[in-house]
Amino acid sequence: MQVNIALKKVVDNSYDITIDTLPKIHFDTKVAIVTNPKVAGLHLAYLLSKISAKELYIITVPDGEEYKNQKSIDTVLESLFNHRFNRKSMLIAFGGGVIGDMTGYVSSIYQRGIDFIQIPTTLLSQVDASVGGKTGMNNEFGKNLIGAFHQPKSVYIDPYFLNTLPPREFGAGVAEIVKMAVTFNKEFFEFLETEDLKDTAVLQNAIRQAVQTKADVVAQDEKEHGLRAALNYGHTFGHVIENETGYKKFLHGEAVAIGMVMANETARKMNLMSEDEALRIKNLLQKYNLPTEYKIKNVDTFYETFYLDKKSSDSAITFIIPAGIGGVEITDSIDKSTIIEVLNAFGEL
Repeated sequence: MQVNIALKKVVDNSYDITIDTLPKIHFDTKVAIVTNPKVAGLHLAYLLSKISAKELYIITVPDGEEYKNQKSIDTVLESLFNHRFNRKSMLIAFGGGVIGDMTGYVSSIYQRGIDFIQIPTTLLSQVDASVGGKTGMNNEFGKNLIGAFHQPKSVYIDPYFLNTLPPREFGAGVAEIVKMAVTFNKEFFEFLETEDLKDTAVLQNAIRQAVQTKADVVAQDEKEHGLRAALNYGHTFGHVIENETGYKKFLHGEAVAIGMVMANETARKMNLMSEDEALRIKNLLQKYNLPTEYKIKNVDTFYETFYLDKKSSDSAITFIIPAGIGGVEITDSIDKSTIIEVLNAFGEL
């Protein structure tokens, strides 16, 4: 005997991404702004001049990737329970990628799901982390291995917040911009080679192009069953680097920059990328003081950690490999010997 549950419904998760000065917004419900002390100290007054709500609360969690964990998630959840938030309540993620990922995750699980909006304050979160609905937290096994796909109701990208961004944080965001240009848009990459992102007008143009690129990819593959995985160029290697260094030595974008260089070396060995193309990418990353080298202490351990990557299976590791500049391949058929050869080169640094 079988009983069928007919759930074939089309759910429209579309939303707008506004790249402009933050408008005045009023919410006729309970709202909690989730942030960290650093962002709050710099920008909370500005945000509160723009946001109003029926009831408004501020929840702060510690600053840093190492705090993207269950303890921080519990801090946010406990506050929501204490203030009797319900399914009509709203969360606002106000910070960088760590805050955005955790706030989105909490909103996906609190009472089985409530709404949230993203107001990203770092370049990395503006061009990448705030768009696409990936949420989650880290644990001892790796980065973002616990989480959910939960789209925000809207995203507000206000360039004002970048005025106080430290140089390293700026560079980390540039890495994600370069990532999207290399994999999907050769003309965009050439634009980045010739222009200076420290120019306000150039930067806003780059943010728009990066966000549009990601939006187009997410629209085709929301749950990362295929094409969207290409946005993880540099991340398969980069996540291992972050894990090995306890999320303390490198910012996420810095680890991704090194990961892109490793992926490029893999592409060269597969004859998918020329030496000149790999050098152009490396030069662009170094232009913004991004690290491009990492000494691997134990190649075998590094390789085994790949299996914790969310794209991989029990017997195959999925790699995102650039096919020249402007193209990309998603493959799980690279010989282990090829990857080991690449890793050994970094182990000899």
